[in-house]
Amino acid sequence: MIEGTLVNLRAREVADAGRNARWWADAEILSFMGDRYQRSSANSEAFTRTQSETPMSFEHGCAFAIDTKDGVHIGGMRLFDISPEERSASLAIMIGERAYWSKGYGNDALRTLLRFAFDAMNLRRIELTVFDYNPRAIAAYRKCGFVEEVRWRQGHYARGAFHDVLVMSVLRDEWRP
Repeated sequence: MIEGTLVNLRAREVADAGRNARWWADAEILSFMGDRYQRSSANSEAFTRTQSETPMSFEHGCAFAIDTKDGVHIGGMRLFDISPEERSASLAIMIGERAYWSKGYGNDALRTLLRFAFDAMNLRRIELTVFDYNPRAIAAYRKCGFVEEVRWRQGHYARGAFHDVLVMSVLRDEWRP
């Protein structure tokens, strides 16, 4: 377990599948993730099972559940496309429990994962993509030191319109825990 101030990051477990399925059935959460179609419970369980049975490594990535300090599972995050040569990775995060939105849990999870990525994994660069219709996430990323590198204009269709996709990154040398 990796401890933050408000959250703990732990390895994903098959038991997380039910909550993941509920979150992946939420149209707003799906749109933030860039998905168009709801996942079935069977698909959610298979995905969660695969992530829980695959050892965390540079080769396979690192998938974490996000728990509050009192043990409530509120979301997930992962590092993927990890390059040992470039010492870089991509990041994805989802706070699925709406009651925990805009209360600092996502920021703490980001800071905790960045500390792990930069200090324990010796990575140098973390990147992510986010859609322009998710200003809350963009603000959280900026607060954690991410800067916009690229904007794919009208690169994503959702909610009846085309939207910009932002590629953001943070470098270890710029990061402040």
